[in-house]
Amino acid sequence: MTLRKSRRLYLIPVLSKALDILELLQSENQPMTLEAIHRQTKISKTTVYRVLKTYVHRGYLAQSPDGLYRQVSRPKKLRFGFGGQSADMPFSVEVTESLIAAAASVGVDLLVLDNCYDAATAMRNAEEFVKNRVDLVIEFQIEQEAAPVIADKIAAAKIPMIAIDIPHPHATYFGVDNYRVGLEAGELLAAHAVKSWEGKVDWILGLDLPEAGLLVQSRITGAFEGVRGGIPDLAVECFVRMDGRGMRDRSQKLVSDFLDRHPRDRHILIAAATDTSALGAVDAVRERKREKHVAIVGQDCIAEAMEEMSTKASPLIGSVSHEAGSYGPNLIHLGLSILRGQTVPPYNYVEHKMVTPETMAHA
Repeated sequence: MTLRKSRRLYLIPVLSKALDILELLQSENQPMTLEAIHRQTKISKTTVYRVLKTYVHRGYLAQSPDGLYRQVSRPKKLRFGFGGQSADMPFSVEVTESLIAAAASVGVDLLVLDNCYDAATAMRNAEEFVKNRVDLVIEFQIEQEAAPVIADKIAAAKIPMIAIDIPHPHATYFGVDNYRVGLEAGELLAAHAVKSWEGKVDWILGLDLPEAGLLVQSRITGAFEGVRGGIPDLAVECFVRMDGRGMRDRSQKLVSDFLDRHPRDRHILIAAATDTSALGAVDAVRERKREKHVAIVGQDCIAEAMEEMSTKASPLIGSVSHEAGSYGPNLIHLGLSILRGQTVPPYNYVEHKMVTPETMAHA
């Protein structure tokens, strides 16, 4: 009679339980409490506690201040969703290119969708990110009124989010210090007026972006304060805000209409919320051959603005560079830090610098 050897399973019970816990967090794909994990796995609470603490110590899980546990080391590749402002806006294109390169360099998959400078499209894209179960969303859209709707869709899916330039509820902010970049633009405009016009100023126009909300509007608020700081006692009636919406054609029309209404004014300063708006103002000024009467400063330092500034006697005397090339690496680093459960500041400001024809000549 042949005796069959009994088949033995060389299992480690506590390791099996640890894997059950990890697999549960993977399948749920959302932060969980110790109590919820204990209830679903039916593993003793003491064992669950010790396993979770071990995973946190080894970097497989992160524990948030409210006691929730979230997986941060996964066998699958991380996937970020990016809603770009618009493929037609040069600064947005630069940010997108920077982000794509940075994601590729660290092995993060990136789902890129175009918000098309449109709130309804941005909302649909948010739903697409949820449908695709991305690990983190980076949102770059212009409509402040749409921000709570988009943020709620992402938060309901328990997906962390980073908002570029426009604050969104539940999101970590990333972008420039809007007031500070505006202030520096205003200071440059005031210095130009003092040097070229003996401090005489008839009008200060702000090509604003009100739909982006108060934070972005502070670019123009800062610019007005910068002018006041350099040329005190200017009448409040000299300061005029216009809704350029960050668009070239719209800004051109607004400035054209203003110049036509004030044909004899010779000292006009223009602060634009974006370079695209600034270039629209340049078009209006050049059409009327009033380059000597107007000085313009933009924001973003896009390539076309740089080219315009290199043109002799251009009314565009400066642009604040938001260093678009740095967005990608910084956003990816910030996103990975959030997913690892690290504490990050609610507002994360990028470096900026003023670019003028003079600085370009010495570069």
